[in-house]
Amino acid sequence: QVQLVESGGGLVQPGGPLRLSCAASGLIFNLYTMGWYRQAPGKQRELVATITSGGSTNYADSVKDRFTISRDNVKDTVYLQMNSLKPEDAAVYSCNANRVRRNFWGQGTQVAVSS
Repeated sequence: QVQLVESGGGLVQPGGPLRLSCAASGLIFNLYTMGWYRQAPGKQRELVATITSGGSTNYADSVKDRFTISRDNVKDTVYLQMNSLKPEDAAVYSCNANRVRRNFWGQGTQVAVSS
């Protein structure tokens, strides 16, 4: 059974940092492209960042130069380092594991940005 378990969400002040983690189990982690997505209230889910099995990364324009996605193929974990957070970054952040004909989601972790 595949599980993706996010952690690290919470309340942070504008301009502050936060690091999200997603621990994967039940799959061959290093074969999957891992991604972070977010959904704010009343909005559609959107891509934040992805990292391929080979380490290539892709970011939404809104988070480039502020967020960094990384992965640890020994710990089967993907991270999202978020810096210079803005109120518009507040959302539920979900982890995704994707490869051909296989797609899995975590339950999400809430990020709130407020003073």
